[in-house]
Amino acid sequence: MAPEDTLERSRIEAAARQGGPGLARGLVALFAASAGFSVANVYYGQPLLDALARDFRIDLAVVGSVVAMTQAGSALALLFVVPLGDLIDRRRLMRAQLVTLIIVLVVVGLARTLPVLFAGMLAVGLLGTAMTQGLLAYAASAASANEQGRVVGAAQSGVFVGLLSARVFAGAVSDLAGWRWVYLAAAMLMFVAGVLLWNRLPLLAPPRVRVSYPRLILSMFALLRHERTLQVRGMLALLMFAALNIFWSALVLPLGAPPFSLPHTAIGAFGLVGVIGALAAARAGKWVDGGHGQRTTMVALVMLVLAWWPLAQLHVSLWILAVGIVLLDAAGQALHVTSQSMIVRTRPEAPGRLIGLYMLFYAVGSGLGAIGTTAAYGAGGWYAVCALGAAVSMAALVFWAATRRAPACAERNGSCTMARKKSACWGGAR
Repeated sequence: MAPEDTLERSRIEAAARQGGPGLARGLVALFAASAGFSVANVYYGQPLLDALARDFRIDLAVVGSVVAMTQAGSALALLFVVPLGDLIDRRRLMRAQLVTLIIVLVVVGLARTLPVLFAGMLAVGLLGTAMTQGLLAYAASAASANEQGRVVGAAQSGVFVGLLSARVFAGAVSDLAGWRWVYLAAAMLMFVAGVLLWNRLPLLAPPRVRVSYPRLILSMFALLRHERTLQVRGMLALLMFAALNIFWSALVLPLGAPPFSLPHTAIGAFGLVGVIGALAAARAGKWVDGGHGQRTTMVALVMLVLAWWPLAQLHVSLWILAVGIVLLDAAGQALHVTSQSMIVRTRPEAPGRLIGLYMLFYAVGSGLGAIGTTAAYGAGGWYAVCALGAAVSMAALVFWAATRRAPACAERNGSCTMARKKSACWGGAR
């Protein structure tokens, strides 16, 4: 290791012990933008399915398998790649993932056969998710204890904006230049982010974990079994993301039909309204830093329930619908940031595994929401969808109220020692 790296590592370790000087705003913004670009790669394919079906002669009934490949890649990343950051040097891992992701995006953009397309989509899902969650864990590890919530909140805002903007970006580029340029343009964006990240990624203290890779993966089951904060916040994430997907998966059905008959581009633009809510909730991490994680959770869950009234007024006014979207996404983002900020404090040596496990709850909730909403719409139309969403949101509020009195050391003090865990301190928060 170069002498300057050794000196920098020593400074970082000393700063970690003393609380640290704080990350520069420009670096935090870079983490947020890079995470947004990364997660967008996973969602570009959704508005392109008709074009992919034409180019590769895929039956419309099965073209959804293209998106399924990216989701499968995401699940593999959460289980087997994101935890690697707890075992090996994060900066080297991030650089390797970045280079590989750029190559894979180019491969998808140039794909001429179905097997290459499927393999490329699987790799895009895996690397895009690994980069996104790895950047969040990187930001949490680089931040000092007194600013961790703020940094995670800012980075997560970038993820939310990237997710909401991906479909609009893909639709616009595809209309102008064809679907292949969506992935080639994405490769260019990741290259720009990579140039900026390459030398600006802060050098972290060496990983504290000293186990083999198989034991690292097995340790995730122990974390899931013993970390109460992860259990509670994971369940809240499952219910919250189910509620979000109940809305977003069904929105195209009434807006695409009479009397609205809106084109896909206009329907996708409603996703940009949610960016307002996402940005408004970016301060949630700061509130966690100030010891107000449970209060923030309560406000977010109440907003999540109340949002369904304006959402149910879709046939009355699209402006009222837009208000509901802002409330819905602000509530979801605030709860998501709060939960991640609280989880990474429970085990500072395991942010990769904790975030990976937490996001698995998200994936399950998203899938259940998408399945439930189509059944609800078929049974009772838009009002049935809103009733289902409100019921799931209320279930999340009731679940939080029932579990909120768990011991509070994670929110107040950052983490629990094993001795304190034995005395019933599980990392919960009051």
